[in-house]
Parts: sequence; structure tokens; C-alpha cells
Amino acid sequence: MGLFDYIKKALNQNKDKNKYLSGFKSTNNKIEATLNKIDVLSKEKQESFMEELMITLLEADVGYETSKIACDLFYGKIQELNFVTKRDIKYKLYETFYEIYKDREVDDLKITKGEVNVILMSGVNGAGKTTTSAKIAHQLKNQGYTICLVAADTFRAGAVKQLEEWSKIVGVDFFKGKDGEDPSSVLISAARYCKEKNIDVMICDTAGRLQNKVNLMNELDKMIRVIKKEIPNAPSESLLVIDANTGQNGINQAKLFNEITNLTGVILTKMDGTSKGGIILGIKNTINVPVRFIGLGEKIDDLSKFSIEMYLYSLIGEVSEYQ
Repeated sequence: MGLFDYIKKALNQNKDKNKYLSGFKSTNNKIEATLNKIDVLSKEKQESFMEELMITLLEADVGYETSKIACDLFYGKIQELNFVTKRDIKYKLYETFYEIYKDREVDDLKITKGEVNVILMSGVNGAGKTTTSAKIAHQLKNQGYTICLVAADTFRAGAVKQLEEWSKIVGVDFFKGKDGEDPSSVLISAARYCKEKNIDVMICDTAGRLQNKVNLMNELDKMIRVIKKEIPNAPSESLLVIDANTGQNGINQAKLFNEITNLTGVILTKMDGTSKGGIILGIKNTINVPVRFIGLGEKIDDLSKFSIEMYLYSLIGEVSEYQ
């Protein structure tokens, strides 16, 4: 099955199609504005078009390194053609972005029956970790798993209370420590609680931390080492939550958090309305960690499993050849 067959299939089956189209509209507008300036791309105009494409990708926060790779790949593809139309350009952009992203299938969250599965949520303050933790709990509960939301952010009473409220809304267990308690100690107690209650999934909402704060990153490393003593295979998932509006800083976050937590995936929140949708390509190309979910709204079910086909369609739009 070719790339465009997969795109057709995704369009027909993806219940979040409209959310994708709405969420990436601003990024799509940037790309469309560049493409709409041409009908046929002559050899004489190719160099100036490549410069404009590079600027467009940078404005969409693909990042310099990834944008350069994309432009080089794309330029090589159109060099194979004697006559380049707007449709050809879109077609080759699809192929280029897909080659950069590499992965077609997005794995489900790793959940092993018969043991406590730990999902570690990390990221900077304000990225949306707590709400995203609740959204994941909601999804997993609907799949038949028992869940415990763990407040490992012990220094912000507001964060603990927010997570507790979410646990009531979603209808799952909740565990917290004492105010100011060492987060690693909370995780040990939570792990024992979950084992005693035969909980399937323990979702740990950690404190927001800047990636350049050494002590806080060391604390996160300690939490991972400690939880392994109670649950050897923990964490089964280590997910970094990034606010899509942070753009290139989000890619820097991903690099440094990956060094500490060995990330299994990235969740991009607040995608709806941002013009920085290119960050998805930048993250994947830079650290080779897949985007697992994207937040396309504030409601409890506004967390969509990432689809590369829907993403590309939302960025580039229709190509008449495969419609």
C-alpha cells in the first residue's frame, strides 16, 4: 500500500479528522500561502522558491536543521521532473515530510496485564501535564483498565488539588503524599498502594521543571531510579508533555528530557490554533522519539492519537491525483 493509499484510509477512518484540520489550520495557511504563488515551477524559479520554502518551514517551527534536510530532499525530488506543477510540489512535499518522520504506525501505550504499569509524565510548568494525565486516564479507563492518578508534584498544592478533581471527574483512584514530601517517597508509597489494589496503570504527574535546572532534572532521575526498586519494569512509558506554542524551545526540552528519562513518546498540547505545527517534524528528526498524542482542545476527550497521515494532510491539503 502506497503513502497516498494510507492517507485515503486515514481520511475515511479517522474520527478526529475535523479536529486535525482545525488544529493545524494556521500552519496550513503558511504553507498554502507559499504554494499558491505558483502554478508551474520553471527551472529558473526553483532557486527562489526553495528559499521561500525554507523560510516557510522555519516560520512553522520545523527548525533549521530539519528544514534544511527537508529542502534538500525536496529539491532532489523535483530535479527528477522536467515540468513541475503545484500538484507535483504538494506530492513531493508529502513524500519529503513522510521520509523525515519515518514511522507510519503509532504504538498504543504499553500496558501489560497482571502488573502495575507506570506512566511517567514530565515537562515544564504550564505545558498541560496534569490535564493531559487526566485525559490519558480517561482513555485507558474506557479501554477497561483500572487507573490511579498519582500527584508526584508535592510542592504545589494547587496541582495536587487539580489532579484530585480530575480523578473524581474521570472516576479513577487518586494518590497523594504530604505537602512538601519528597516526590520519590510519594512514588514508593503509590507503587505499594497500586500493587495492593491490583491497579493496572499508575499515571505519575510530576512537578514542572525547566530543562536547564540541574537539581530538578536530577530529582526526576532519582524518581525513576526509586520507582524501579518497587516496579522493576517501570516506567513502561515515559511521556514528555510540550506546549506546541513554545516552538523551538520545545525541541530543546525534548533533547534534554530524553537524556534523563529515555522518552518513549512526546505529547504536544495546545495544537489547536498554533501556527507552529512543524515542531512535530523537528522533534522526530532531532531525537527520533515519536509524537504519541496531540491536544486539539480542552475537553476530556480532546486528546488524539497521532496520525502521520492526518498530520500531513492537515499541513499540505489535497492533491488532486489521489482524491
